[in-house]
Amino acid sequence: MFIQYLASEIQMNSRTVTIVLLLFAFLQNAAAKKRQHSIVASNAAVATDHGQCSKIGMNVLRQGGNAMDASVAVALCLGVVNPGSSGLGGGSFAVVKMASGKETAYDFREVAPLRATEDMYGGNLELKKKGPLSVAVPGEVAGLFTAWKQLGKLPWKQLVYPAEKLAAEGYMISKYLYMQMNATRDDILADKGGLSELFASNGELKKPGTIVRNPKLAFTLKQIAEHGPKVFYNGTVGVNLVNDIQKLGGIVTLKDLHSYKVKVKKPLSNDILGYRLLGMPPPSSGGSSMVLILNILSQYGIPKGVAGPLGVHRLVEALKHAFAVRMNLGD
Repeated sequence: MFIQYLASEIQMNSRTVTIVLLLFAFLQNAAAKKRQHSIVASNAAVATDHGQCSKIGMNVLRQGGNAMDASVAVALCLGVVNPGSSGLGGGSFAVVKMASGKETAYDFREVAPLRATEDMYGGNLELKKKGPLSVAVPGEVAGLFTAWKQLGKLPWKQLVYPAEKLAAEGYMISKYLYMQMNATRDDILADKGGLSELFASNGELKKPGTIVRNPKLAFTLKQIAEHGPKVFYNGTVGVNLVNDIQKLGGIVTLKDLHSYKVKVKKPLSNDILGYRLLGMPPPSSGGSSMVLILNILSQYGIPKGVAGPLGVHRLVEALKHAFAVRMNLGD
C-alpha cells in the first residue's frame, strides 16, 4: 500500500513546488533511462521530520501493521513533538493506493464553524491568521480514524499509545521546534495558562534539548485511544475544547463537532509519460496544480524540451501559470 500524506496547507507553497520539481526530475530521468515502471522491495521506509516519529512508524510496521497504521501513529506523534506544524486541533489530506489497485482520497481538513459569516473579520486580516475567530472545526482525529477503520490492520489503541507515552514521559525540544517557538515567542509567553507552561521557564523560552512533558495532551490521547473519535466530537474532550475556544471569543460549538464529516473521494489522476500520477482533489490546490504543470511541460518533450536555460524558463512559466489558475479554485 502506498500513501502520500499531504501537508496541512491549502495554499500552494514552497513544499508544493518542491513536490512538482521532484516529480518532474523523476519523470525526466525515467524517460531518459527508460526505467521499469514498478519497483518491488521486501523492506520498508518511514520518513518524517522528526526521528522519534520515524522510529514509531517503523515499529508499527515491524509489529505487523501496514502503511496506514504507520501513518496514523506517525501523525499523532508529530502532533506531540512538532505542535507548531501538526496536532489534534488541525486536519489534513491523504491519498492512498492499495496494492489491489483501490485508490482513495481522504479530506479531513478543518471546516468553518456554522456561525461563520463572510464579514466576521471586519476587514482585519490578522484575525484570519490567529486568535479565537481563526479557529476552525478540527478534522484530524475523525480522518485518521476513518482511514484506519477502512484500511488499517492493528488495534487503534496500539497506534495511539506511542504518542500518548511520548507526551507523558517527555520529548526533547528540537532545533526545528525551537525555531517555530522563536517565531511565536510573544504569543507563547503571553499564554500564561497554556503554552508558557510547556515551552517557557522564568520568562524565557526553553532551549533545544530541554525535555518537555505534556500531561494534558497525554490524557486526551489516552481518552482517544480508549474511546475513539466519539470522545473528541461528542464527549468530554469536545466539551472542554469548545468551552476553551468560546471563553476566548471563538464561535466553534458542540453542534459543529457533532456534524463534522470526513469526505472520502476519488483522487485526481493523470497519465504523464507513461506514469499514472495521483493527487488530492479540491479543496486542495496541490494535486490540480501539479497535474497542470506537468501536462504543460510534457508537451515540450522530455528530456530535450526541458533541458538547459530554455527548459528552466518553461518550468518557471508553467509554475506561474499554475499559481494564477489556482486562484479560481475553491470549495
